[in-house]
Amino acid sequence: MTDTSTSAPGTDAAAPKTRAPRKAAASATKAPETPGLAAEIRAGLDAAISDLADGGRTWARLTVGQRARLMARLHTTVGAVAPEWADVAADSKGLPAGHPLRGEEWLAGPYAVLVGLSAYRDSLQALDAGRSPAATVKADAAPGGRTKLHVFPLSPVDGVLLSGFTGELWLEPGVTAEAARREAGLAQLTPTEPGGVGLVLGAGNVTSIPVLDVLYELLAHNRVALLKVNPTQDALVPVFTRALAPLIELGLLRIVTGAGDVGAYLTQHPEIAHVHITGAATTFDAIVWGTGADAETRRAAGAPQLDKPITSELGGVSPIIVVPGQWTDADLAYQAEHVATMRLQNSGHNCIAGQVVILSAEWPQRDAFLRALEKAYGAAPARPVWYPRSDEKLEAAASAYPDAIRCGDGTRLLVEVGPDRAETLETTEYFSPVLGVVELPGTGQAFLDAAVAHANDRLAGTLGANVLIDPATQRSLGDRFEQAMAELRYGTIAINAWTAFGFLTPTLTWGGFPGASLDDVQSGIGVVHNALLIDRVERSVVRGPFRPFPRSLTVLPQRGRFSVLPKPPWFVTSRTGDVVSEGFARFRMTGNWFALVGTLLQAFRA
Repeated sequence: MTDTSTSAPGTDAAAPKTRAPRKAAASATKAPETPGLAAEIRAGLDAAISDLADGGRTWARLTVGQRARLMARLHTTVGAVAPEWADVAADSKGLPAGHPLRGEEWLAGPYAVLVGLSAYRDSLQALDAGRSPAATVKADAAPGGRTKLHVFPLSPVDGVLLSGFTGELWLEPGVTAEAARREAGLAQLTPTEPGGVGLVLGAGNVTSIPVLDVLYELLAHNRVALLKVNPTQDALVPVFTRALAPLIELGLLRIVTGAGDVGAYLTQHPEIAHVHITGAATTFDAIVWGTGADAETRRAAGAPQLDKPITSELGGVSPIIVVPGQWTDADLAYQAEHVATMRLQNSGHNCIAGQVVILSAEWPQRDAFLRALEKAYGAAPARPVWYPRSDEKLEAAASAYPDAIRCGDGTRLLVEVGPDRAETLETTEYFSPVLGVVELPGTGQAFLDAAVAHANDRLAGTLGANVLIDPATQRSLGDRFEQAMAELRYGTIAINAWTAFGFLTPTLTWGGFPGASLDDVQSGIGVVHNALLIDRVERSVVRGPFRPFPRSLTVLPQRGRFSVLPKPPWFVTSRTGDVVSEGFARFRMTGNWFALVGTLLQAFRA
């Protein structure tokens, strides 16, 4: 989730700016009145929506092959602004030149968009040639009558850059691989059927999210998009405008800025056909039900104020289940850094930041792991806690848990608490550097089953869950481990990886577990990314190596995962993460293998 309290309906902010509007055409439907929103601002927004109505007709006339070429053109324009994109994003988050974590903005910004565009282009080219985007994807069985599609890696490049990592789509029970291949394409199977104008309320924390959401509107739903940028990303609007110029030129996209009054006007606009938000559940509820006593009345009557469909990605409290086993000292240190990364990347301002470590109270190495975790959590490079109101959330956590350990420069809280006192930790998405540890009894399968049930029943949200398990223990559990993963009700599950890898992998889906509703939205409704345009996906599953290179060699006798990566560049403890992240993105821009060799050599110094 992104905490969008700074742009929730009813807040005050500077007047918005629109990009490339024209005079609005006369409409037979009256736009809503919004108190305090100036007439000239409303006129500019109306003009942008009118532009998009024309653009929707243009989109419907483009062939699938032309759309593939448009994705290729966007790849070029995004690549052209990528260095500026990463710099502006890092500067806006208070990371000065030379800071070791500036590489985060390469991966979470232009890199994610570049790989997404390439994957969408490939899918469109396949459809244009009369093939399914999933025609060559391998499939096999998953527990509970499910089918899984092996959608990462699909190319040798992916296997080299992200050695040891794989990704699967688990389809809804009963959906066959043949049906998934036949139905792959979503709206691109009927490209001449327009989807209307969609409103994208952009995230404020991760810079690729608004762009990727716009692309999914176009390709999964044939909806042209009005992107309202979150105020935290206003500095990037000029970059977005140049990066997405091919869409803007064709009238397929308009970008506007502003606060909650603009969002409120747009969500109620009669010519907006659909709303998509990446944000907070409280903002979602305000859009759907309104605020105050009226909202409760509407809920009770089952009569939302929003008169159009809405999809959403809203985050939650993500678990990190640590399955006890026999770990070496190096394993303890590495996985402690892994957990610290899950919480501290982007200073904890991530919808998918790990928040609750679920640990076995009976694990003989419990104390050693906690010592390693406290050390790694405190030793990660200092950085600003930059997202609006994060200081308030840190203090709220400190007040709820006065015994919490303050780590690093004091802005990181480590909370060790029993299940009987964990409710606040498990139901509040702090969206800041707050990491909790909750202990449960048991070892082996008994612990794993208890941890899965605890995560399902006690933690807020269903977006992503992380599981750390050594290869020997996983092998000893056999099929029961996979069954436990099937019981874990989350949209993305990462085994010996962080669920953010699922976000960065365009052929996986991203969103909450199916079953949410307007009245109980959990981590959101619907999915995004999904570059193979697969229908009826239940979840994504990511798997990574338990040990990095060269220690990954030791897992081969145990049928574990081999990797040539010494330490992934997204680890907050990586000494070369900034250089490697930029190098990976530049390779996606240029395809220069000679330069990639230099990047990989830097990776070995991580």
